[in-house]
Amino acid sequence: MSDLRFVHMGFGADAVDYQEAWDEQRRVHAARFADEVPDTVLLLEHPPVYTAGRRTDPSERPLDGTPVIDVDRGGKITWHGPGQLVGYPIQKLPRPVDVIAHVRRLEEALIRACAEYGVETTRIEGRSGVWVLGDPVEQRLGGLSLDFDPRIADEEFDPRMNGPEYAPSNAGQRREDRKIAAIGIRVAKGVTMHGFALNVNPDNRWFDRIIPCGIRDAGVASLANELGRDITIEEVVPVVERHLREVMEGAVLAPRVIEKPAAV
Repeated sequence: MSDLRFVHMGFGADAVDYQEAWDEQRRVHAARFADEVPDTVLLLEHPPVYTAGRRTDPSERPLDGTPVIDVDRGGKITWHGPGQLVGYPIQKLPRPVDVIAHVRRLEEALIRACAEYGVETTRIEGRSGVWVLGDPVEQRLGGLSLDFDPRIADEEFDPRMNGPEYAPSNAGQRREDRKIAAIGIRVAKGVTMHGFALNVNPDNRWFDRIIPCGIRDAGVASLANELGRDITIEEVVPVVERHLREVMEGAVLAPRVIEKPAAV
C-alpha cells in the first residue's frame, strides 16, 4: 500500500462545518478515484451537529426537533462536536471491496491509540466501533439483580424519556458497556468515505438527546472520563495518526473473497 497523506482541516476555534467537510470529502474522493492524490485521511473537529446514516429510524432522532443532517454513510444517528476527533479516511480498495476489513482496520488503530493512554477497549460482536466494556450485569448496582431493568423486556425503551439514570452519557457511572469511538463509512467506486469519531473530551450530554447509533442498552464514553483527567485533541491527534499509519500502511489489501456455490 502507498503512504498515507494526512490533512488537518481544523480544530478548536477552526472547527470545520460539517457541510464543508463533506464537500471536501467528495472532492478528495473524486481525486483519489482518478489517482490524482494518494490515500488521504482528513482529521478535524466539527461544531455541534447531529448526522444520520441511512439506517436511522425516525424514533432515534432528537425529540425536540433539533435539525439533523442526513448523510450517505452506513450506520445510524450520532453527534459530532467539540472535543471529538473526527477522521475521514479516503482510501482506494481492491475490488470486490472488503468493507468489513476496512472497518476492522480503523477499529484496530483506535484500540491501539486508546491503549497508549491506558484505556482498555475492544470490539463487540454485531456492534461496530470501539468499546469500553462494563462490569458483568450481576456486579452492577451493588450486585443486585437487574430483572427490573425496563430495557431487558422492552426493545423500544427510550432512555430520553426516563431520567438521567438511563442517559447514554451516564453509562460509565452505571458501569455499562459504552462506545468511545463510532465508525460509519461509505464505499463508492471502490474508494472509502466518512470514517470514525473518537470521543476525546466532549460534553457527552449531547448524546442524551438521541438514541446514539440506535443502541438503547449501552452508552457513550470519552478518554477524559475514563482517565479521570483532562486530555486535549492536540495531544491525541499525533497518537491516532501514528496508529492509523501503522495499521493502514502495514495492511496487505486484498479483494473480498467471493465463494462460488458448490456444483450440484
